[in-house]
Amino acid sequence: MTRTNQTFIESRTQNVPHGVVTAHPIFADRAQGSLLWDVDGRRYIDFVGGIGVQNIGHNHPKVVQAVHKQLERVSHAAFQVVGYDVYVDLAAKLNKLIGGGEPYKTFLVTTGAEAVENAVKIARAYRKVPGIVSFRGGFHGRTLLGATLTGFSAPYRQNFGPFAGEVYHTPYPDPYHGITSADAIRELNNLFATQILPERVAAVILEPVQGDGGFLPAGNEFLQALRELTNKHGILLIVDEIQAGFGRTGKMFGFQHAGIQPDLVTVAKSLAGGLPLSGVVGRAEIMDAPTPGGLGGTYAGNPLACAAALAVLEVFEEERLLEKSRALGETLRAGLDKLAAEFKEIGMVRGQGPMLALEFVRNGDPYLPDADFAQAVIDQCREGGLLVIKCGVHRNTLRLLAPLNTPIELAEEALGILHRAIENVHVKAKT
Repeated sequence: MTRTNQTFIESRTQNVPHGVVTAHPIFADRAQGSLLWDVDGRRYIDFVGGIGVQNIGHNHPKVVQAVHKQLERVSHAAFQVVGYDVYVDLAAKLNKLIGGGEPYKTFLVTTGAEAVENAVKIARAYRKVPGIVSFRGGFHGRTLLGATLTGFSAPYRQNFGPFAGEVYHTPYPDPYHGITSADAIRELNNLFATQILPERVAAVILEPVQGDGGFLPAGNEFLQALRELTNKHGILLIVDEIQAGFGRTGKMFGFQHAGIQPDLVTVAKSLAGGLPLSGVVGRAEIMDAPTPGGLGGTYAGNPLACAAALAVLEVFEEERLLEKSRALGETLRAGLDKLAAEFKEIGMVRGQGPMLALEFVRNGDPYLPDADFAQAVIDQCREGGLLVIKCGVHRNTLRLLAPLNTPIELAEEALGILHRAIENVHVKAKT
C-alpha cells in the first residue's frame, strides 16, 4: 500500500497522544538545504528548520560525512565511562567561541531543557543559594523546571504542577507593549525589594532574543544594564542561546551584540546540524562547582552528535555563514517591512538578523492579538509551498527560521508566498 500524508495522519491519530502537536499535516520524505519534500512528493521552502535547528540547512554534506565517519569508529560509549576525542575537541572550540581568551569549560548533554536544568544546578552549586529569576515570555523547556522557568502559561504550564520552587518571574523589555529597558530593570529591583533578596538569588536567566515568546530582542541597553546589576550583587547571568545562537541573529551568539560576557551560556538546536546535542558553557571556576558525579547523562555528548557539531562549526568558517546570515536578514527585513506597510493586520515586524517575525493584531491595536489571522496565514503559506510556524504568548506571531545559507532568490520566493498568503487571508477577512 502506498503511504501518503493521509495514511500517516490516520496512523498518527491512532498511535500518538494528542498532546504532541504537529504544526503542519504533512510527513517529510526527504530534505536538502532549505527545501523539504513530503511523502506525496510536494516541495516546500522550509523556514522552520526543525524549530531553528537547521542553521546550515538540511543534510549538509560535511555533517553527513562527519557522522558517517564517526559511526564507523564509536557510535556510543558514555563519556562517564570512557572519553572520546570529539567531545573534548568540541568543548575546546565552544570554550573559545564563548569565553574568548578567558578560562571556560563545557559540559555536553542532549536537549535544550537538559542544558537549562544543568545550568541552574551549576549556578546553585556555585552560589550556594536557591533563587532563580527568569522573565515573562521566556521559554526554557518542557521539563518540570523548564516549564517553571518559562514565562507564559499555555500550553506549557497547563495542569502539570506543582512547579519547582524558588523561581521568580519579572517583565522583559517589550517596547511594542509599553515596557522599556528601564521599566524592566526597575521591576527586577522591585522583585529584589519585595520577594527575594538579591543575596538569595543564584542566577538570572534570559534569552537575548525570546524565541517561542515572540522573537522579542532584549536590546543592548537592557543586556548591559542587567549585566551591571547582576555583577553588583554577585548574581550569575545565564544567557539561553538555544534558539538565538549559532548565527541566528547575525553574530555567532545573541549576547555578543551587547558586548557583555555571561557567566553561563546554554546552547543546543543548531549546534549539531540536526542531531540531538546541547551544552552548558561557562566560566571554569563556576563550571567546577558541582563535585564529581554531579553532572552527567547516559547519552550526554554522544559521539555522533559531537562529530556533527564539529562539522557545523567548520561550515560556519568555510562558508562565511555569519556574513550570509546578515545578508539574509537584510533581505528578509526589507520584505517584511514592505508587507507591514501594506497590511494593517501586521502590528509589528521585529527580531534581529534573520531571526524575524510578524505580529498580527486587530485594528492596529497591540492589545488585540489576532491568533486566528496568524494561523490562517501559516496555513496559506503551506498551501503555497512555504513552511512557517507561530510563536508569542498569544500565538499571534509568525516566525521565520530560515537556514542561514538560504539563497537570496529562494528567500525572495518565500517572501512572495508569504505576501500572497497574507493577501488571501486579508481578502477573506473582509468578505
